[in-house]
Amino acid sequence: MATSAYQYITDRRWFERFLEILPGALTWLFLIAPIGLSFIKPLWVAYFIIAFDLYWLLKAFRLSIFLVRGYSQLHRTQRINWAHRLDWLEDPKPHLAKVERRMRDLVSAYPSVKRRLQFSASGLKAHQKYLGIANEIDTLRDIEQHEAAIIKPSELYHLVIIATYNESYEILRSSIEALLHSEYRRDRLMVVIAYEERGGQATKETAESLVAEFGPKFRHAQAIMHPDGIVGELQGKGANLTFAGRQMAKIIGGDGMNPENIIVTTLDSDHRVDKQYFSRLSYVYATNPNRLHKSYQPVPMFYNNIWDAPAPMRVIATNNSFWVLIEAMRPHRLRNFAAHAQSFKALLDTDFWSVTSPVEDGHQYWRSWFAFDGDHEVLPLYIPVYQDAVLDKTYLKTFVAQYKQMRRWAFGVSDFPYVVRHAIRNKHIPFLEKVIQIFRLFEGHFSWATAALVVSFVAWLPLFLNPHFARQELAHQLPIIASRLMNVATIGLVITVAVSMISLPPRPPHHGRTRSLGMLIQWALLPVVAILFGSFAAIDSQTRLMLGKHLGFYVTPKARRE
Repeated sequence: MATSAYQYITDRRWFERFLEILPGALTWLFLIAPIGLSFIKPLWVAYFIIAFDLYWLLKAFRLSIFLVRGYSQLHRTQRINWAHRLDWLEDPKPHLAKVERRMRDLVSAYPSVKRRLQFSASGLKAHQKYLGIANEIDTLRDIEQHEAAIIKPSELYHLVIIATYNESYEILRSSIEALLHSEYRRDRLMVVIAYEERGGQATKETAESLVAEFGPKFRHAQAIMHPDGIVGELQGKGANLTFAGRQMAKIIGGDGMNPENIIVTTLDSDHRVDKQYFSRLSYVYATNPNRLHKSYQPVPMFYNNIWDAPAPMRVIATNNSFWVLIEAMRPHRLRNFAAHAQSFKALLDTDFWSVTSPVEDGHQYWRSWFAFDGDHEVLPLYIPVYQDAVLDKTYLKTFVAQYKQMRRWAFGVSDFPYVVRHAIRNKHIPFLEKVIQIFRLFEGHFSWATAALVVSFVAWLPLFLNPHFARQELAHQLPIIASRLMNVATIGLVITVAVSMISLPPRPPHHGRTRSLGMLIQWALLPVVAILFGSFAAIDSQTRLMLGKHLGFYVTPKARRE
């Protein structure tokens, strides 16, 4: 088929509508089919349930392993002094000589340290120290070998764009204070508060007062208002960020700064960066030869107000944090989420972020992937950015806000038509790679909508809907088999609970010890939470897309209790 024919098909509205309908239609068909088949082919349903539960049993074990490995990697990364390692990149030779001297001294004091033959406490400690020094030597030698491809950290700048709508002065202030407390040179940081005109006079005053208070402490600080009523835009974070990015492009171009040496991090108003975030990001960016075709993803930890949020919201917040940590162990599946970073040069090449998608973070991956003909991936940083769990003034408002947030995230299924159409048009990306990417995107949203419902209810359908089949032994054994398989799968839940308890921030003074017990008991709500805020939100989004009712950008309320 000629290129013009491909273009003709992908530009047709009927083709767009077909792709919008497909995910929701298949989801509904998948959920309804077991009901009909329970009447005519109950055995099919029985065998399907056993196979499906076995699949999710194996998947639960696999994801648990990834979670433990990811959490371990997070802590290993946080223990490294990344500001010190940036000094290595400036000139590795004196650092290598110093570390090699430390190694010689250690081996001299413990001749058998390499083979770990000394089993005393001091001998084991020396062996651990040996391994750490050996790792530093390998890293420094690798830096020395590839020094020509490394950007000097002293040449790098960071541009931080904080998107806000109507959040309070206190929430924004704490996010900017986190930038000040980071272990990175402030004269290399540029900060923009990108606020919406629709936020009103109060939002404008908040942004401008924060710039006046903190601006002199950074290389550059500015409040940029995103005006209402720009034709072709969806009012939301993507359009706000893009307007601010375009304004900063004029300033950066006027200063003669190299856009390849500027790293842009986008934050929400409640995001607090880890003190090592910029050092770690600088190190990864400077040492990657293909740095312009990467996005850089920290681990979102929804822990700012985790002790204050209601139990269902705590479960969701923890699961969201852990999911990104799990995906970080599978970089081929990792996508931009919430806070993320990218080269300013790459953003110029892609005209910044989407101004029409309500899920600009995940959509940015696909825009970059097609813009660079498949030469783009997301690199995990294994450094946290701390964020808020959903919390509003009342429980009811909190539940509604949480559902709307999950529904908006699930509307990432709207990327499916975009990806398919651009995959057909783009002839530079290998066919198999495009198919795999489309499958991963579809499978993720399909499982999001269906898995919890199928695991919870489908095993009972043949027993209750088919009187003839109900007289067979298998009909009564099927729920028991499914239940036992899921009981085994709770081993994964136990691991999740254990990691969640050891990863929690310290309990605030205004909460008693019983709150800690609640943090443990809350996981009994997981099945209900997975259905109400997981499956239902995803089905809602897919159904809206199927009916042509596109979702707007919902601003999740930010609240904390002191």
